[in-house]
Parts: sequence; C-alpha cells; structure tokens
Amino acid sequence: MTAVAVDTVARAAATPEQPQPYAELGLAEIEYRRIAEILGRRPTSAELAIYSVMWSEHCSYKSSKIHLRQFGEKAPQTDTLLVGMGENAGVVDAGDGWAVTFKIESHNHPSYVEPYQGAATGVGGIVRDILTMGARPVAVMDSLRFGPLGLPDTDRVLPGVVAGVGGYGNCLGLPNIGGETAFHESYLGNPLVNALCVGVMRTDGIKLARADGPGNKVVLFGARTGGDGIGGASVLASASFDQEHQKKRPSVQVGDPFAEKVLIECCLEIFAADLVVGIQDLGAAGISCATTELAAAGTGGMDVELDLVPLRDPTLVPEEILMSESQERMMAVVAPDRLDDFLNVCAKWDVLATVIGTVTDSGRLRMTWHGEQIVDLPPRTAAHEGPVYDRPIERPYDQDVFVEHDGRTLPRPRTGDELRATLLRLTSSPNLASKSWVTDQYDRYVQGNTVLAAPEDAGMIRLDESTVRGVALSVDGNGRYTNLDPYVGAQLALAEAYRNVAAAGARPVAVTNCLNFGSPEDPGVMWQFAEAVRGLADGCQILRTPVTGGNVSFYNQTGNLPILPTPVVGVLGVIDDVTRRTAQGFRTDGALVYLLGETEDEFGGSEWAYTVHGFIGGRPPTVDLARERLLADVLINCSRDGLVDSAHDLSEGGLAQALVECCLRGDAGARIVLPEGADPFVALFSESTARAVVTVPRTEEVRFTDMCTARRMPFARIGVVDLLDGRLEVQGLFSISLRELRRASASTLPRRFG
Repeated sequence: MTAVAVDTVARAAATPEQPQPYAELGLAEIEYRRIAEILGRRPTSAELAIYSVMWSEHCSYKSSKIHLRQFGEKAPQTDTLLVGMGENAGVVDAGDGWAVTFKIESHNHPSYVEPYQGAATGVGGIVRDILTMGARPVAVMDSLRFGPLGLPDTDRVLPGVVAGVGGYGNCLGLPNIGGETAFHESYLGNPLVNALCVGVMRTDGIKLARADGPGNKVVLFGARTGGDGIGGASVLASASFDQEHQKKRPSVQVGDPFAEKVLIECCLEIFAADLVVGIQDLGAAGISCATTELAAAGTGGMDVELDLVPLRDPTLVPEEILMSESQERMMAVVAPDRLDDFLNVCAKWDVLATVIGTVTDSGRLRMTWHGEQIVDLPPRTAAHEGPVYDRPIERPYDQDVFVEHDGRTLPRPRTGDELRATLLRLTSSPNLASKSWVTDQYDRYVQGNTVLAAPEDAGMIRLDESTVRGVALSVDGNGRYTNLDPYVGAQLALAEAYRNVAAAGARPVAVTNCLNFGSPEDPGVMWQFAEAVRGLADGCQILRTPVTGGNVSFYNQTGNLPILPTPVVGVLGVIDDVTRRTAQGFRTDGALVYLLGETEDEFGGSEWAYTVHGFIGGRPPTVDLARERLLADVLINCSRDGLVDSAHDLSEGGLAQALVECCLRGDAGARIVLPEGADPFVALFSESTARAVVTVPRTEEVRFTDMCTARRMPFARIGVVDLLDGRLEVQGLFSISLRELRRASASTLPRRFG
C-alpha cells in the first residue's frame, strides 16, 4: 500500500494546475473553485472526495436550505420538543420521564438499482439514526410508491423492495407497524422507498453527534469498510436518473442485519454505562460525513490516521475509504479514561472497535495515510458551509389549465347498480386494495409491545413493558393532490397523518417529513417544492406540531419526466394509556354509525377520477386545519372516555372506502342510510377532509352527541352495525356481501405476485 502514489497536502500545494475529476464527482466548476479558495490551494484527491460527497445534494441540502428554514422560523413553541432539527433525529417528551425519537428518510434510487439491498439498507440507515440519539429502536414503518401494476419494471422492483424492507426489519426484531403503498405511472423507473424508525429512551439519556474535548479519542466500531456503496446514496440521490447516468452509478450498499442487531445491543450497553462523549452513525458519505460533522459540532478539530480504518478490501485507496457507505458502522468520541471500558463492551459483543483519531482544538480536520498528510481542512466548510443555491422558481405555464379542467363533466354513477360497481372497482384498485400481501411479509408484533399495526389508521407501540404509555405514528402523502396544488397538497398529507393518529386516540405532537421531488434545476419542480415546504410549515404552525427533522430527495425523475411531487409526512402522537386506543374495525353489534364532519362535492385529484377515468385535474379538497384540530380533539376525547368503539378517518375513496375497510377489519356488516337530500355519489365518494366515521355504543349516544354539540363538531347518524348480517347495505341503493368485498380488496396484489 505504501508504494502507491498518494496525493498529499504538500504535493497539492506544489502542483496547483494538476487536473482533477471534480465534474465526475458531481461538483460544479464554481464549487471546485470555492474549495480551492477555502484551502488556499487545490484540494488533495482525499479532500476532493470529502467535499464531493458532503456538498452533494443528498448531504448538503444546497438547493433546499433556503426553503427548509421555514420549518424553524415558523415552528410552534411546545413543551414536548427536546431535540429539534439539526441532529440525526428529533426527540420529543412522551411523559413520565420517557422520550421518543423518530425520523423518515429516503432510499429511492438505490432501491431501483438493487431493490432488495437498496430497501434493506434504507431501513438499516434510519435505524442507526435513531440509535445514535441514545434510543432503543422499537418499530419501523415504510412509505412505498411504484409504477403501475402489471409492468415488468414494477414486477422487478416491488417484490425486491418489500422483501428488503421485511428481511432487514424482521432480522433486527423490529415490528413494522404501518405505512402505505401506492402506484402511479410517474414512479415507473423511479420508485419511492421512504423508511421511518421510532426509538425510545429516558429523557436523561439523549446522545448528540459532537466531538467535544481535546484529547478525547475517535473510535470507529462495527463492520469493516468495504468497496460496496462507494459514494452510494450521496451520489445516487444527487443526479438525474437517466440512461446516461446509469452507467456512472456506484454500487449499492450491502446490509447485514445480524451485524446491526449486535451493534444495537453493543451501543445500548455503551450508552447505559455513559461511555461516550458524542456518537455518529456512518450512513451517506461514510467516514467523510462522520468526521466532518462530529468535528464541526464539537471542539472544532480532529486528527485521524486513515490507514488504521479496518478494511474488508485491502486494495482500497484513501478516497474510496472516505466515500465508502458500507453499512453497520458507528463512530464514537470517548474520553481516554473510559476507553478501556468502551473497548471491553465492544469485545463482549464481538464488535470490532479501532481508535483512529483524536479530538483537537485546532479547528482543522487533519488526516494522514501511512504518516503522510492527505487532508487538512476546516470541518465546518465541508459539513455546514457548503454551497447554497436560490434556484430559479417558475410556476408551470400549464398549471392553471391543469387545475381548471376539473373533471366535473366526467360521467358519474347515478343508479344503485352503477354506485355498487364503482365501489367494487375502487375497492379492488391498486391504491385502495388490501396491502396484506405486503404487510404479511413484515413481523408486526415482535417484541410484544405493538398495540395497533397495519391496516389500522396508525401504528401504535407501548413504550416499555413497565408502562401503558405509548406512541402512535402515521405516514401519508398524495402526489396527485400535490401536483394540482403543492401548497394544499402538502397540508393534505399533514392533515391525513394527523387525523390518523388522532383516530387511534393519540395526541399528535411532532412531524417528520420526506420530500420527494424531481430535479431542482427545473424551475417548475422548484416551484412545487417551495410551495409544498411553505404549505407544510404553515400547516405545522397551525396544528402546533413542530417539524423535528426529515429528508429531501431531489432528482426523482427519469430523463425529463419527474415523479409526481410527493411530500410524505410522518406524524407522531402520544397516548397516556394504550388500553384506551381506538381501532378502525366495526366490532359491536347494534353500535350506531356516525359521520363526523361535512361533505362537499370535491373530486379534484380523487381516487375515483384517477381509477375510473385515468384523470388528474381540478382543485384538491379544501384544507381546514382548524376543523382538523377540532376533529382530533373530539376523537381523542372520545377514545379516552370510551364514547366510541371504532374510528376511521375518511381520505382516498371517501366514505364508501372507509365503510368497506371498517366492515372488513371487524368482519361485521352495516346498514347505512345516507343523509336526506344528499347526492349519493358525492356522499359516498367525495374526498372532503376533516371527516371520520365512528361507531358509538347505544349507551353512550347522548354523551357522544353532547360532546359534538358542545364543540360545534358537525355529526350525523348514518347507520348501524350488524355483526350477523354479513353485508354492507346502503339502503335504497345497493347491498354487497362482505365475501364479495373481501374478494375484491384482497385479490389485487396476490393475483399479480402470487
């Protein structure tokens, strides 16, 4: 190895004109010149590797920073937020000394290149983000989007992604408690794989990613560094996804969930003994990211002997070691007097641990390779002071035409037979059909603390065996709505996730998001992005749910065709007693079915228009966040006081789809009478927001209606549960047996994938 010519700092200073492959590494010429200005010379090849991954779109947020600041500027002041944006994950107070951390991130492009490993390492990466905060990971969720069913590309990608999500999570012993799976032609060739993890800790156990204390040791522990994933996520997520760039794609990371499971237990023992000053996982940008971010957030300096990094492939050169995104690795800052204890815990768990550096107060990140200096840079310039672009923004010229063609002339079903056929068609559509083919591959109940899991509105986890306190989570997004109005579409995603959590009986307290868009170099895409961020920030302010962190995923497009703009929003809620939660299925014979909220003629971007007519146009449903807060308050209080025995929010597919899901979930029939004078089609299929369907025991009807009246919550009794009837009947219009509904809902994915 020492015989290989190394590009040292001294050599870089002496050869200023030496050409370097900055463009191939994704750097613009102006960015390369700025690096040279920072250093006062050309960068060494190792320094160029660091800047190229740290200044990539994926790591630096250079096209989104100026917009994302709104999440901080408009953040509501709450007592529950313990750690906000800027760390690996946000942390909220869950009460009684418990804290919860959660975050969602994307692994879109790697999952197209290698579906199984791309999805699996997406799960592994988000789990380590949660672990880094000092928490035990307790559950995962996923938000998946694919091209249309029946196409070869979907047939290749979907089974591999689902197997990767399930395989990694199941091997870790983490329950997958929910999520979503959706289909649209824009995701053909560019699937979305967004993974969420939630972890639990005591409030005094929070860990931060910073290298404080000159003289403290920098320890790399976990798996050895290999050639897999060199520049993987950081490069794949920072360029257009077309045929030309396919040739340049680096290898996708390869995950080992069993190694990660051991690493988790090792870290938790280290945390319990308070053996670290700071800690960071190695995800995108690998050692480049861990060293620069730890140094930048701490005392300010770090000296690293890069040749001490344990390798799987001894032929790797410094640049490859720095850019490798090999999985299951962590970096810790440890005081010298605790180092032996730290290394002993690692040895107990058979986790490889190597001291590779020392914290300094020099304000420089310096690295050597067999005694020769190859890196000498100010770490903040790589970690936090990368380029910031105010990209051109332009509302697409055809946006108004797109919206004004609202589809009101589309033929609507009128007779009972037509309404019945429409219901069956929607129920069996890929977006609304049962996703049990997907979720049955996930272990939803391992560890024994799962309270609610898919297909419930929200997943719910008890924090620990010693308490009945818990948290509920939901992830939601709708690219059709956002395509029609990005500001409103982002708020609709927020509102649905918020409503789902409240329907389960939990109080929403915080938000994470994964913002999936096309190329930021397209002014139309940037208009979509800017409007979505503005809408989400405004919505979180009104709902008093601060954004604690998340992820931006740009360049989601094939050639010039971007995906539908897809902000995915995760909402976390806290529930004091999980035994008081509310499930979605009808379960009590004779219980009264009530509809909460008001229904308008709103079909812009609806599932009906898309599935039946292949049409996306018009204005999405109106957002009323004040009404959403009111509905949530009613649902939470009803759950706590035992006034309802089921609750289900209304969203895609409207009341009809909600009734189908409630009947099938509880294996119970229902007789429904639509409000007098209502248009049956609008009443059944409108996607108006701030609505839910609940069942009320007859003994609680007066208390329930009094609560709604006192809060000025619109309500209407629309039916009754009939456990023995075995059918969903909309009186005067149609009747469908549960067997027929289940066959329509459950057969769509198995018919394609077996």
